[in-house]
Amino acid sequence: MSMTKAGIFAIVGRPNVGKSTLTNALVGEKVAIVSKKPQTTRNRIVGVVNRGQTQFVLMDTPGLHTPKSRLGDYMVKVIKESVSDVDGILLLVEPIPNVGAPEQQLIDRIKAMKAPAVLVINKVDTVAKEALLEVISTYSEVHEFQAILPISARKGDGLTELLDLLEPFAPEGPQLYPDGQISDQPERQMMAEIVREKLLTCLDKEIPHGTAVEVTKFSERDSEIIDLDVTIYCEKDSHKGIIIGKHGAMLKKIGAMAREDAERFMGTKIYLQTWVKVKENWRNSSSLIRNFGYKDQ
Repeated sequence: MSMTKAGIFAIVGRPNVGKSTLTNALVGEKVAIVSKKPQTTRNRIVGVVNRGQTQFVLMDTPGLHTPKSRLGDYMVKVIKESVSDVDGILLLVEPIPNVGAPEQQLIDRIKAMKAPAVLVINKVDTVAKEALLEVISTYSEVHEFQAILPISARKGDGLTELLDLLEPFAPEGPQLYPDGQISDQPERQMMAEIVREKLLTCLDKEIPHGTAVEVTKFSERDSEIIDLDVTIYCEKDSHKGIIIGKHGAMLKKIGAMAREDAERFMGTKIYLQTWVKVKENWRNSSSLIRNFGYKDQ
């Protein structure tokens, strides 16, 4: 059996250089809210890409800090202390033959960290080949990058080559994220919590405690509207009937209250769809519990 690999890669660059576009293109779906929110100072894992035996964890690190814990405390058991830094850095720049102050700052930090770095020149579909060569030589003079790669995140050009380049930097080890998880965004978790809170508000005591909420879709349209799909799991058919209510009235009420709160929290319009499913004994299944975002105690 071939060994699995997992690497953490920081995507750095000045604002609007296309970091979120690149992340979304690599992940293959719009990872919600990577762009509009002002970056908080904490590290954000914005995308997870699984390809073959390798998992690429993409971080948008505004301060290019050391990620203190690879996964919060979710899988600490299998992850050694030694992996406290990034495995590679992608410096994303525009195709301009001039190293600006923000880029120079990032390059200085890359040198200080002695981290392997790849220069990724984005938006190459907007310039002629000659101009591109000039950009490459300008940046080559200020730092010895492991590689320099021209791409167009918007058009999806050069992305396979980029992952090919990064793969050797990923150390051998277990996956850091379960299959199917593409982001660790707290917004997703918050949306689930808001729905759960409304279940507690609207329903009789014992029922909400037997419910779990899973956000199955959380994506942002270009118009900034968020599409939010939520599944509410309960333990019995009779509970499902109560949650949905007569002619769907209870579920509508829960949905309307949750949407209002969620919109206030996200500061944008939300299109919310809810489903109710029965999963008997979900509380006794550790894989389901992890699935619903509850940490192993």
